[in-house]
Amino acid sequence: MMAIFLPVKVLNIYSVYIMIMPALKRLPVSEKIWKELGAMKGAGQTYDDLLGELIERAKKARLEEDLLVWENTPDSEYVPLSEIKD
Repeated sequence: MMAIFLPVKVLNIYSVYIMIMPALKRLPVSEKIWKELGAMKGAGQTYDDLLGELIERAKKARLEEDLLVWENTPDSEYVPLSEIKD
């Protein structure tokens, strides 16, 4: 069986939170994802900034989804805290 290797770009991310000893991580991404990230990145925006923004958007979207589920769950499906045993 012949192995197929897809072209991969490496995205270097620098942590701005650790100034004494900056962290460098390598994230292998496909050429397609690399191009899409590049198209999303604004002028002067770093990949670290872009990924941080995408993470925050994903967290907010997840929270909104969780709230919708919670709001649409009937009260009868909840158990009072006093009935919960460790």
